[in-house]
Amino acid sequence: MQNYRRLSVWRKAHAVALNVHRLTERIPSGRNAGLVNQLRRAALSIPANIAEGSSRPTDKDFAKFLHIAFASTTEVEYHLEFAAAALIIPEHEFRHRQSELVEVRKMLSGLVRHLRQTDR
Repeated sequence: MQNYRRLSVWRKAHAVALNVHRLTERIPSGRNAGLVNQLRRAALSIPANIAEGSSRPTDKDFAKFLHIAFASTTEVEYHLEFAAAALIIPEHEFRHRQSELVEVRKMLSGLVRHLRQTDR
């Protein structure tokens, strides 16, 4: 068990969630309410699963939550891609968030590899 706030991947994922939230505040609600809600929920899921997993008693359990966080990065990326293609957000916003999400995915993969090595 460890303090999730010390994990660089959690700090980066937290920043991504905040950035996505700020971006969605600029999206006109109305017919986009479902997309905004799903984006926010998926983005929050990333750091939340890292935090929850870090409290688990084994590295194997922690890794399960990291896999969920990883999947959420892909979900957020797709929703942002859709929003850009539908002209709901600017393309450059999608590219910025996408690069942040790719970085978080790489960090999550590295942490999972590390946990597997220490679990042996």
